[in-house]
Amino acid sequence: MSGGLAARAFEPGSGEGVGEGGGACLNCTTPLVGPHCHQCGQAAHVHRTIAAWWHDLAHGVLHLDGKIWRTLPLLAWRPGELTRRYVRGERAKFVSPLALFLFSVFLMFAVFSALGPEVGGMRLTPGAKRSAEEQLRSYDSRIARLQARRAELAARHASSETVDENLAEAQQERKALAVAIETAARTHKPLVTSNFNTGLPGLDHALARANENPALLFFKLQSNAYKFSWAVIPISLPFLWLLFLHRRRYRQYKGYDHLVFVTYSIAFMSLTVIAAVLLASVGMPAAVLAIAMMLIPPVHIYRQLRGAYALGRLSALWRTLALLCFATVALTLFLILLLTLGVMH
Repeated sequence: MSGGLAARAFEPGSGEGVGEGGGACLNCTTPLVGPHCHQCGQAAHVHRTIAAWWHDLAHGVLHLDGKIWRTLPLLAWRPGELTRRYVRGERAKFVSPLALFLFSVFLMFAVFSALGPEVGGMRLTPGAKRSAEEQLRSYDSRIARLQARRAELAARHASSETVDENLAEAQQERKALAVAIETAARTHKPLVTSNFNTGLPGLDHALARANENPALLFFKLQSNAYKFSWAVIPISLPFLWLLFLHRRRYRQYKGYDHLVFVTYSIAFMSLTVIAAVLLASVGMPAAVLAIAMMLIPPVHIYRQLRGAYALGRLSALWRTLALLCFATVALTLFLILLLTLGVMH
């Protein structure tokens, strides 16, 4: 009794609204009839421990609440079933395709940046070296202006959040360029030149810039690839829709169904790349990884098509081949977008 009174002195609200079938929800005050509020979904018992905080962090970042362990095995081996069940309404059991896509893309670029192949090792031509040094001076000037602007805002006690973001980005790009120049100065590998002309002024300009300073452009491509990775989904969607346009019985599959298919598929491919980079970092032979990366995507696409759309073997096979060709086109369009953005920024 005395222990309960002492606990209540430190936590006046403890015990109120907690428990199944009694009290009120601590979030919305709805009377409780079970372990969770039927109005807002909050758990009746609220954990206030350090362990609970770490659990919330893991749940928020990795969605490790049981859904991930139900989702990943199906995504890997029975992707068609996962797609079909999610489209038909089994949402609470699985990680949503968009959440899994965002997590996998974020993890892929984080792992690739930490463990991926080094890019550089190219000897700058005199003209390219002058161009790189001019860009260094340009970055120095831009950084100085942003620092002055930040000081001005600080003196007026105004928010400098946008300026701080631009300053951090400029400093990061300037550092990457300096590292690329230093790396190029230590190597004797010549820079491959190309006079390839596409006939598209914007793209030709991007290719010329890439030829002048490929290390810096690769850094910008990495940055833009993470920012604009979502663009792969709308780019890919029309190609999948075309595969089912010619048959009336397949017109039941709406754009949403195709969207779930594409998003889950891209998430799986991103996770496959992550696995390949991790395996390469621990010494897996490159030949084995190359064979795996050639075989896994078509097999996965075939199984997902068969299961999601209830296709026969032949129907799924030709669509798999067509989708692989379409995926190459979609990836090329995405790279062109990144290349153009890399030059614009």
